[in-house]
Amino acid sequence: MNLLYLLAFVFILGSAVILHEFGHFIVAKMLGIRVETFSVGFGKRLWGRKWGTTDYRLSLIPLGGYVKLGGDESNAGIEDGTGEEIPEGERFDLRPRWQKFLVGVAGPVMNVLTALAIPFVGAMTVGVPALTPVVSQVQQGGAAEAAGLKAGDRIVTFDNEQNPTWRWMNVVATVKRTQTLPVVVEREGQRVSLSIKPAVVTEDGHEIGDLGFDPDFGVEPAIVDKVSADSPAAETGLKAGDKFVALDGQPVRNRAQVRDYIGKHGGQIHLTVERQGQQVELTTPERRLQGNALGFYFAEPPLERVGPGEAIVDAFNKNVEIIRLTGLALGQVFTGKLAIGEAVGGPIAIAQASYEAAENYGWGGVFEMLQFLSLNLGIFNLLPIPVLDGGMIFMVIIEGLLAVVGMKLSLRMRERIQQVGFVFLLLLMGFVIVNDVTKFAPGWFRSSDKPAATQQK
Repeated sequence: MNLLYLLAFVFILGSAVILHEFGHFIVAKMLGIRVETFSVGFGKRLWGRKWGTTDYRLSLIPLGGYVKLGGDESNAGIEDGTGEEIPEGERFDLRPRWQKFLVGVAGPVMNVLTALAIPFVGAMTVGVPALTPVVSQVQQGGAAEAAGLKAGDRIVTFDNEQNPTWRWMNVVATVKRTQTLPVVVEREGQRVSLSIKPAVVTEDGHEIGDLGFDPDFGVEPAIVDKVSADSPAAETGLKAGDKFVALDGQPVRNRAQVRDYIGKHGGQIHLTVERQGQQVELTTPERRLQGNALGFYFAEPPLERVGPGEAIVDAFNKNVEIIRLTGLALGQVFTGKLAIGEAVGGPIAIAQASYEAAENYGWGGVFEMLQFLSLNLGIFNLLPIPVLDGGMIFMVIIEGLLAVVGMKLSLRMRERIQQVGFVFLLLLMGFVIVNDVTKFAPGWFRSSDKPAATQQK
């Protein structure tokens, strides 16, 4: 197994789980509640160390984690009690409901705060893309050309979303890749209504929706980020860090121009690039990859740093966008327009996505994946399902309502509810694992040759 594959998976999933459980842990400690177990993973204890009254452990099934609180029987289906007598002042079950609520909600809150902190720090230190939704290039024969889009069009609405971001449009195009999407553009001071049906293409083994147009980057450097092995670009002599200066003698304005020119010219192209302060002349072979690509990736678009206020707004908007896109995908599943196997992923899918993020985008990709996973983990745990945090919070609310009329849930009933929840969670784990295997297993037995990603040029 590729070491990067394993390391990216362990770092991203491990960080999301540890941060989540740390939320429960730190609030319980602050309230003086005993924490018996801090576990990363479920099932049999593989390794650990006991400090004070807490057993910090790694467990067999790496699909989550939990914190076992003194006097709390909600984990009865996961592990047995220690049998140690716990002072009443440290027991979770004897605490007021508002303290139980705070402990339960602390894990998801920690995940949401992590998801907000990542883009906030990124915006302050690295910057945010300085892009406006204006079409720069329309690819010949692509979906945009068929729809009637033209260079210079400003996207006003896309699939009824006002002032959409490029990320939003690309994800919607993939989720709804078999559907025709309404688009409104501003052209020469007038609004024009169009419809676009994304082209379905394969990128890194996944079907995506290709809109067939590029954003207007203005005048910006077109710099090579990575060259694929055994590709026409490698044969040409292109290297990471090369800056395009001219194509067949024509000055290069931006990445979109390079992408469009290469896509339209299948023969040899004379390239002038700047490498370590010197100009180098190169000539491409006639050979091309899928999509008439040479086989290299561009560096990320230009970024501009922003202040704390703008960084907070950017972080909030990016997380809201993730939630809305996740909801969009699930909505497509419930209406039968998208297979559930494409919208739901388990540990193998997370590992695959983590590896691709690390390999293609480095640490930036890793932290974006951590943001996405952490946000979804926090929201998922708020669902009112027994064993999950939302189930515990829901039970606290129910107990509070019952107490108003002088009733309460028996210990036996609570244990049965938790056991049912644990069985449900195991069934869910089984489903996502089987789904992952059926989705990715065919690729494990194929030849190592695979189509070039459509983002390559």
